Amino acid sequence: MTKHRIYTMSVAAVYPHYIAKAEKKGRTKDEVDEIIRWLTGYSQPQIDARLKDGTDFETFFAHAPALNPQRALIKGVICGIRVEEIEDPLMREVRYLDKLIDELARGKAMEKILRTS
Repeated sequence: MTKHRIYTMSVAAVYPHYIAKAEKKGRTKDEVDEIIRWLTGYSQPQIDARLKDGTDFETFFAHAPALNPQRALIKGVICGIRVEEIEDPLMREVRYLDKLIDELARGKAMEKILRTS
């Protein structure tokens, strides 16, 4: 079975789209980075290194220092599919990130996005 295309795509190829989506709605690159740090446990220097070295999504999530256990609280629809019903663990991680970026672009408060309140 062939891997989904997103798995082999570099995070650096998609990252500018996350930033653009956020900035178009008045949010910031720092907020996008905060979401990625919260979700994966990467430090900012680690994120910057993964972007620079062209790490693909599969490797990015496989080597994440500490996937946040609260990510299971992320619910809702992304690309027409309920995030909590995605069976493939890697696709679920990618969609968690997509969902959080969507919430940011929709103006949701960071405390709610990061499931701290």
